[in-house]
Order: sequence, then structure tokens, then C-alpha cells
Amino acid sequence: MEATTCNGSVGGSPVFYLVGIPSLPESLFLPVFLIFLLFYLLILMGNALILVAVVAESSLHKPMYFFLINLSALDILFTTTTVPKMLSLFLFGDHFLSFTSCLLQMYLFQSFTCSEAFILVAMAYDRYVAICRPLHYTALMTPQTNAALAASAWLTALLLPIPAVVQTSQMAYDNIARIYHCFCDHLALVQASCSDTTPQTLMGFCIAMVVSFLPLLLVLLSYAHILASVLRIGSREGRSKAFSTCSSHLLVVGTYYSSIAIAYVAYRADLPLDFHIVGNVVYAILTPVLNPLIYTLRNKDVKAAITKVT
Repeated sequence: MEATTCNGSVGGSPVFYLVGIPSLPESLFLPVFLIFLLFYLLILMGNALILVAVVAESSLHKPMYFFLINLSALDILFTTTTVPKMLSLFLFGDHFLSFTSCLLQMYLFQSFTCSEAFILVAMAYDRYVAICRPLHYTALMTPQTNAALAASAWLTALLLPIPAVVQTSQMAYDNIARIYHCFCDHLALVQASCSDTTPQTLMGFCIAMVVSFLPLLLVLLSYAHILASVLRIGSREGRSKAFSTCSSHLLVVGTYYSSIAIAYVAYRADLPLDFHIVGNVVYAILTPVLNPLIYTLRNKDVKAAITKVT
């Protein structure tokens, strides 16, 4: 069945117009472009360095660092899905995206978001086994198990957004639909439609619950067990060493869920539209730019490996 446009006529696929940040004057487009470009280059270089360092340094061929390179690859893909188009928008005024490109961007953005949440759960499980069941660590965290955990995170994340993308693709849009955002976010696409948005809003909420709160619950459960085990360690030095092995991951988890909280509050609070958009953009950039810094500054093994390859 052909989709009807908002004016009631029947036509081909719509074209999406990315508004960007509505109240941002054109005189600030270049500074915003330079800021986004700087962050994007930092994300690419920082995560690429971690990838190369972990692969090149044989002492880092451990489960924890296997999941770390998955996280770094995700951060590169996650930002490459959205940031280049944002750069083009602010530098060249390139506001338009085809129907297919917009839906593909939305799908990839959601998929990589889901993957990151599940990889963080796998990393929490790795720390749980290392601290709570150290004698069984080698038997439990085999290369096959690690690969299965990572593959499950990627595959589940590739499948989860499909219903939302299919539903969104069947909504009615004007021939030129205005998207009040810097990229094709699910909620922004739903709001641009003239169809009933209730099913899509409900679908988006359900997916958000699965990819945000369920992984967070599993991470918190893992760390509750870790905390209980650490408190049973007799020596202060032993407790300090156990906590230090978890500190980088805890900071990454904190950054990830803080950025989600910023995006959620910006959306729910009674604030101008610009704050909603900027909150979501912060979510898309904050975690990928901070993750390499956290692991480089907090983990001496990663820092040493990066020093070797640079």
C-alpha cells in the first residue's frame, strides 16, 4: 500500500529535511562544525589507538580487553552513523536526506546504542567472574564464551530495532518532512509524521526499557555481588586492588547512563526544543569521546600498550 502524504495526496517516498538546532544562528554554524569535528577526530583517534594497542600487545589478549576493543569499535561506528551528516549540515547547509538514508541512519544509531549497552553487561560479567569466582575464571571466560557473549550483544542489537524501523517506515509523511533534529532519531521521525504516533511512541518506549534498564539492572546486580565479595576480603590492599580492576568499567557505565539521563531529562523537561536536540546530541557524542580517555588514564596496561604503538 502506498503511503499517503500529510496533505492527503499519494506520492513517492518523502524527503527528510534536517532542521538542525532551530534557534542557532547561521553565524554560529562554523564554530559548531569545528567543535563537532574536533570531538569526532578525538573519537576516531582515541578508539583506533585502543584497538591497535590491544591487538598488537599480546599481554592484553584477555577477556576484559577483548570486550574493550568491541566497545571501541562500537564507539567508532556509533558516531560515524551520525556525526559526518551533522558536519555536512553545519558546514555546507546540507539539510536533506532521502527516505531510505534516514531510516538506515535511525536503524544503525539504535543498533549501535543497543550493542554498547549489552557489551557493558558482558564486561560487568567478566569483572564478576574475575572477582567473585577467580578460581573458575579461566574455565568460565574461554575465548569461545567471550566470542559468544560479544556475538550475542551485536546480533541482539541488530534485531531489536527492526520493529520500530518497520513501523516508522509505514507512517505517513509530507513530501518534504521537517525533522527537528541534527540526525534521524526515532522520536524526531515519529513527531514529523502526520499519522497516529501512539503505536510508535509505545514501541520506542518498550525498546528503551529493554536496552537501557534491563542492561543497567544486570550491571548493578553484577556489582552488588562484586561489592559483597570485596568487602569479605581481609586486607585493605586486596580490597583496593579489586576495586581498581573495576574502576574504569564503572566510570564508562556511569558516563553511558549519565548521557542517557541527560537526553531523557532534556526530552521530558519543559524546555525549548533546542535543549531536547542538544541533549540527544550530547548522548551521541559524550560516551564515545570519554571512553578512550577513561581507559587510557585509569588503566596502566592500556596506557603502556598505547605508548608502545605511538
